Amino acid sequence: MTHANSSGPEAGVVATEQDGHHKSGLPVLTLGAIGVVYGDIGTSPIYAFRQATHVRPGAASSEVEILGLLSLIVWALALTVAFKYVFFVTRADNNGEGGTLSLMALARKTFEKPPVWITALGVFGAALFYGDALLTPAISVLSAVEGMDLVAPGMGRWVVPITLVIIIGIFAVQRFGTAKVAIVFGPITAVWFLTLGVSGFVHIVAYPGVLQALNPLLGLQFLFTHIGIAFVVMGAIFLAVTGAEALYVDLGHFGRKPIVLAWFGLVFPCLLLNYFGQGAFVLSVGIENVESPFFQMQPEWALLPFVILATMATIIASQAVITGTYSLTQQAIALNMLPRMVVQHTSATQSGQIYMPQINSMLMIGVLVLVATFGSSAALSNAYGIAVSGVMIVTLALLVVVMWRNWKWHPAVVIGFGIMFAIIDGSFFAANAAKLLQGGWVPAAVALIVALMMWSWMAGRRRLSDKTRRDEVPLEFLVNNLAKKKPTTVPGTAIFLTSDVEGAPTALLHSLKHYKVLHEKNVILTVRTSTSPRVPDDEKVTIDAYNELFYRVVVTFGFMESPNLPKALVLARKLGWKFDIMSTSFFLSRRSLKLGQKSGFFRFWQDRLFIRLARNASDATEYFHIPTGRVVEIGTQVVL
Repeated sequence: MTHANSSGPEAGVVATEQDGHHKSGLPVLTLGAIGVVYGDIGTSPIYAFRQATHVRPGAASSEVEILGLLSLIVWALALTVAFKYVFFVTRADNNGEGGTLSLMALARKTFEKPPVWITALGVFGAALFYGDALLTPAISVLSAVEGMDLVAPGMGRWVVPITLVIIIGIFAVQRFGTAKVAIVFGPITAVWFLTLGVSGFVHIVAYPGVLQALNPLLGLQFLFTHIGIAFVVMGAIFLAVTGAEALYVDLGHFGRKPIVLAWFGLVFPCLLLNYFGQGAFVLSVGIENVESPFFQMQPEWALLPFVILATMATIIASQAVITGTYSLTQQAIALNMLPRMVVQHTSATQSGQIYMPQINSMLMIGVLVLVATFGSSAALSNAYGIAVSGVMIVTLALLVVVMWRNWKWHPAVVIGFGIMFAIIDGSFFAANAAKLLQGGWVPAAVALIVALMMWSWMAGRRRLSDKTRRDEVPLEFLVNNLAKKKPTTVPGTAIFLTSDVEGAPTALLHSLKHYKVLHEKNVILTVRTSTSPRVPDDEKVTIDAYNELFYRVVVTFGFMESPNLPKALVLARKLGWKFDIMSTSFFLSRRSLKLGQKSGFFRFWQDRLFIRLARNASDATEYFHIPTGRVVEIGTQVVL
């Protein structure tokens, strides 16, 4: 067989995307990172310090206790976000991309045969992200709208209805794309952080003694003198660092440098100033006189604008996690961890701008139910945290693998790093797990359901592949027989899609059985997904010629790419294949799955779930962007 790689006219596209960080300009990217990356963590001051001071009556009744709680928040931000994520996690990029699944793919690359637990960590981390995606819009928007009760007492009964309307609006505009809205994300969030910093600085000047909280010993002292409520307090402190995962998830959109500059240049200083300001305000007026320090410390004339700005900031935070969920789902589909779903591109210039109607609808319903059920951000804070802290533990475990096997760090350094953050992240997770019955079960249940779906889908695909492979005829055997005894040929090209590179496609066998003819050119096409986020055009297509009748074509997409087959096949023209979509027919096998008679209880429900997911998967024609008028589907029945 002859073999070649494609090197088409579009080979510059990937290079342009990778160099885009430099072409867009560092200031623009930094401003964009402020809006998208830090929108979630930027809304934490609304409720984090409030929850820390109200976890138990008397937990913050003295100056030493207020300073202890503040010290815990400050050092949680410094160690978890600044040190762990900014300095280390953002370095673990997979060709520029970040996120749990990207890190999983990076860790798997270091093994010839990746162990199952690496994949299991990726599944678990991705599933937990969905739980976080439900809670972030709910608690963020609800906490901001609650400020209206301070502006106009008596408005409390309207908080939930207004929140529901805002959330419906957020999800309703997703179909139009976020490109236009994203232009104002950065400036609004930058104004938000500056406002946080200024409002906190004013109170620090009035009560500079609050700066004693920079001493980490005050935080440790609080924990040791309040052993009985230490876990509850840590659960509240963790609210200050929720959103740290966005640093890594959005790495591919902005690059590491803008994210680091945005954090140290604006976000981190302003967050510290605001938390210190809230502490100074509480120490000035007394904790017994404060219900919501974030809003109450604002001057009366600024309260209404502050509530409006806070609401806008929470909408941006919600937008960021929603689009992040689309990206994560697209990666999971490409890695064969979820069934195909409809992916709509909302921008002609930015490949990352996508909309997934099924995910959007499920998220919206879930968020609305949470807001209506819990009714307040204080109640929701009990549910918030378990998913994010779980994702942080998964990230740490995969990062340790990358440090050890990819970066080749000394084992002592890797172990020391792993132990230190295992203690920190484990404490946060245990603290949030303690709130399981108070609402923490919600994201845990969502994560468990998603994980079961993903694991059942992967297991079902393996069984289906094994079953199909046993029933298929070896491709080379069929090609050699047809070359000896050539059937009637008809003009045109037939492309047979198959996931098995060794066996003859079911659609080809049935076509020969029923039509007893072959096309002049027959292409056995396999689509693969790389462990890299994007595949350069000169590596995307390979062609093997069996003879003048049959060709083997393998198209490889990165897990961040949209699998557009007609565009990819155009690259094959450089290899001598004159691809004409109007004289080409795509033959697809449509399998009808049936349950087998012999299976245990676990296998029975897992197969049922797999069949249900397969039936609801989007059509392969739409997913691969194949023109519907060029597709021939041949149905077969498979018993699992």
